[in-house]
Amino acid sequence: MPEKRPFAITEKIDETPEVLIVRFKAQDGRPLSFDPGMFVMTFGVDATGKEYTGRAFSIASEPEIDTFELFVVKSHDGHTSYFVNAKVGELFNITGPHGQFKFDANADKKILCLAGGTGMAPFMSMFRHIKRISSGTDSKMIYSIKYPTEIIRKQELGELEGQIALKTLVTVTRPAPGDGWAGQTGHIDANMIKAFAPDYMERSPYICGPLAFVKAVKDALISLGVPQNKIKADVWG
Repeated sequence: MPEKRPFAITEKIDETPEVLIVRFKAQDGRPLSFDPGMFVMTFGVDATGKEYTGRAFSIASEPEIDTFELFVVKSHDGHTSYFVNAKVGELFNITGPHGQFKFDANADKKILCLAGGTGMAPFMSMFRHIKRISSGTDSKMIYSIKYPTEIIRKQELGELEGQIALKTLVTVTRPAPGDGWAGQTGHIDANMIKAFAPDYMERSPYICGPLAFVKAVKDALISLGVPQNKIKADVWG
């Protein structure tokens, strides 16, 4: 069984109307060691010491730092996340890192990231890592969100585009009159991928998001001739 370690919440950021950023620090002083793309399991503890059901979250931070952050959907299927009411200083038992959804800067020189909602978290970890180690990785990301207000780490993403070899296309799936959005709209499909990244066959594709999103995007890549065994996918939701 993976080791459970206590981590305290150090900060909560009300990032978008639907997403909360939660930052943690280990109580034993050992930073969490992981590869970009991996996830952790979090277990809340009530006043009696009873653990809540564990939840999986991709790590959004770069590796080898004292604190790490998660992107949390505030409410899902009518259930409010326990992080919404959690207090700074509150302890959570965390296991990890877990998963085979890993980015290796030495192996992947050109990547295509396809993100849905908070599925952008592992890609933020990758981009931050690319910046820190100056790997020069050629990165493109299509980022699908429901509303223009749901761009997570919007300012940082813009800054990263000027700091590393990153180009991002944000597409809004539920545009509405008066929302001020003049950019790309619609779900990610083969035509959108081909137009944004015409060299898609030269890139290592990574997908992260809800199950229906991952299936649809994976099917789009396969329809373009991308070998299924080349596609790395991680499912949330």
